[in-house]
Amino acid sequence: MMQNLSQMTNIELKQYISEHRNDNEAFHSAMEVLMSRRNPANLHPYPFDLPNPEAEVEALFRERLNQAE
Repeated sequence: MMQNLSQMTNIELKQYISEHRNDNEAFHSAMEVLMSRRNPANLHPYPFDLPNPEAEVEALFRERLNQAE
């Protein structure tokens, strides 16, 4: 029986995923719902898509380190 995954909280979804990790259909359905809830502001570009990956990734790390301090 497939539960209504869209009505579950993130914590409930994570628990559901853990309990159904061997059921591919249930696992992928729940992961799809969970991943759709991500905040797009937290997405970062893939480094190889950047013009100067080394410098830009280093700048991202420095920015994160400065935020942590």
